[in-house]
Amino acid sequence: MPEAGAESDPPPIQTDTPRRLEIIDLLRGLVLILMVLDHTRDYFHKDALAFDPLDLAKTSPVLFFTRWITHLCAPTFVFLSGVSIFLQQARGKTEWRLTGHLLGRGLWLIAFEVTLISFGFNFGYPFFFLQVIFAIGMGMILMAVLHWLPGRSVLIIGIALVAGHGLLGGIRAETLQGTDQVIWRLAMEPGGLGTLPGMIVYPIIPWLGIMCLGYGLGFIFQLEDLSRRRAITLLGAGFLALFLILRLPNLYGDQNPWEWQSNPGLMVLDILNVSKYPPSLDYTLLMLGLAMCLALTLTHLPRVLQSPLLAFGRTPFLTYLLHIYLVHGGALLLGLVQGIPASHFTNFLGNPGQLAPDGWGISLWQVYAVWLVILCLLYPVSRAFARYRLKHRQWWLSYL
Repeated sequence: MPEAGAESDPPPIQTDTPRRLEIIDLLRGLVLILMVLDHTRDYFHKDALAFDPLDLAKTSPVLFFTRWITHLCAPTFVFLSGVSIFLQQARGKTEWRLTGHLLGRGLWLIAFEVTLISFGFNFGYPFFFLQVIFAIGMGMILMAVLHWLPGRSVLIIGIALVAGHGLLGGIRAETLQGTDQVIWRLAMEPGGLGTLPGMIVYPIIPWLGIMCLGYGLGFIFQLEDLSRRRAITLLGAGFLALFLILRLPNLYGDQNPWEWQSNPGLMVLDILNVSKYPPSLDYTLLMLGLAMCLALTLTHLPRVLQSPLLAFGRTPFLTYLLHIYLVHGGALLLGLVQGIPASHFTNFLGNPGQLAPDGWGISLWQVYAVWLVILCLLYPVSRAFARYRLKHRQWWLSYL
């Protein structure tokens, strides 16, 4: 954002409440921007439903990285949620008060996920699309209990869940029946929810592990600036080094080992192509390692470039909710221009093939142009709400 005192700059925080850490808001703002890119590609790109953009046999390097870079979003969101819980406790929120807040916020997030958010993605009949907001909401409900443990114990739980959940990969939901299958899906394996109209993309246990990591490592963000930067540098380097140690020899940590390719470029892409659904250990190490490195880089950006990051990062839920309707609504309008009935843009989660009739979609460079337009529409709203939040302390603002 511009220098303090400039007309377009949100006012500095001058309240009796603890100061927000800009490094967290900047990183959260960046991953929101990347998330908008991913969903814009999902809804607008002509090949979005034709093939997986990470399929090395069909993709291009630009399309691959357009999808791949957005893998940063979910683990960074969930990790920072854990950090924020730690900081709330460290700054004086008592155990019982924090427990009540986490329970209320978790239930509130889940309620929005199965209503406004799921409808925004689907524009159709009730369809429960359980994604990152559901994972964060469930994580907060469980953290309402776990935060009573010492931080080191929560960190150990996080490491065990992130590193160990892959050992249960031999259990497949299709081998289970009825309620057992639904419970296993919710806990461990993405997929349909049986007779329920919906699907889960972010199962609870693996993502809870990432939230526990954030909580257990939250003390790093309490350090003085120089010490914090050094600690984040070591943390990011450690994550990336461990990723290379495990990934290069296909030692452990991902259910999809990389293979020798016809040229070095494809081999690099295959090494980077780690599993997100559910998040593997290699995926988590790589993405959190990159996120930590990016967090340090963002603090050196000119203030004018930090402004949109801070606006989005300080209003994460509002920005997330608005972008879904802007993206999906924009795709519907484009379809009407291209002569495609609006019915093709409703209930496509239950029948995704109907979103890709002949003549549908735009090229990848046009997707990037639409992405920038959507960000320009979001920015003034997010900035205005960020300013409002900085000046007001109503209880409900903490839920947005």
